Amino acid sequence: MSKRVFRVREGEPLLDIVSYGRGGPRENGGRMTPAQIEQLRRTVQRVPEVVVKVLPRASNDLKAAGKHLDYISRYGKLELETDDGERVHGRVGKALLEEWDLDIDDVRRRGELAPTKGRKPSKLIHKLMFSMPPGTPPNKVLAAVRNFAREEFWGQHRYAFALHTDEDHPHVHLVLKAVSEQGVRLNIRKATLRHWRSEFARNLRLLGVPANATERAVRGQSRKAMKDGIYRASLRGDSTYARARAEAVASELLKGGVRVQPGKRNLTETRKRVEGGWRAVAEKLAQQGCRDVPGIERFVSEMPPPWTEREWIADALEKRLPSRSHKYAR
Repeated sequence: MSKRVFRVREGEPLLDIVSYGRGGPRENGGRMTPAQIEQLRRTVQRVPEVVVKVLPRASNDLKAAGKHLDYISRYGKLELETDDGERVHGRVGKALLEEWDLDIDDVRRRGELAPTKGRKPSKLIHKLMFSMPPGTPPNKVLAAVRNFAREEFWGQHRYAFALHTDEDHPHVHLVLKAVSEQGVRLNIRKATLRHWRSEFARNLRLLGVPANATERAVRGQSRKAMKDGIYRASLRGDSTYARARAEAVASELLKGGVRVQPGKRNLTETRKRVEGGWRAVAEKLAQQGCRDVPGIERFVSEMPPPWTEREWIADALEKRLPSRSHKYAR
């Protein structure tokens, strides 16, 4: 079975700040395009960043796929919208899977896996989530996802989606059939997610919603997002993972300091390259006579420190116990 590859559209503003820090070769002699300058301006002004997630679990059998479709419709209480524009109600997960011929894909997939022992089964669906910070109009988030999905998937991959507003941040769950109508399987890579984030943000802006899509490192963010299950458990206050991590760091603090994690060096080196990239970008803008992106120096100086997860936990614990101190590289 062939695989679908996403190619970035010409002129799409994917600015690599780190490459400027290295001083390597760049297109157009390093001259900033209007789209890149606009993205820089949004980043420096801290325009809200879009979130696009691929939810990892239970995507490789018919029962799990049907359950997830019912879940995003809150078991029939919320409206589901499909790729053909139909809006359906009730527990329609099983019916949609039959309409999408997912049972045929499942039989084909099992046949492909038969000769190979120990290989994980391919996904029947991709479970995507698109979200924005609190205060974003939910109807605009829904409309942006609708337009995004039509541009990216219509006529190729079947899909259905639903808006959730039961949390502070409005978000849309989208279920995407992994194999297209032409028999091409979609594999989601990092580049795919970057492209989707950029397009989701663009569709929001077309609706008048300020939205941006930049790499975490470019914004000075070193903290990784929690996995969805851990995040939700943390909100409820019953995450065993978060509790165990906090207890381990607290134990190290009592012994005199938090040991440095192996990834600390990489974080520090990445931050140096990012800061160098921003300085190079500022110089390039000055050479172009562009004054549309003020505040770059302040933006870089206000970046959070490049700490590891343990350091962030230690900092939070110390704020609760200000009389204590610990020793680790920052």
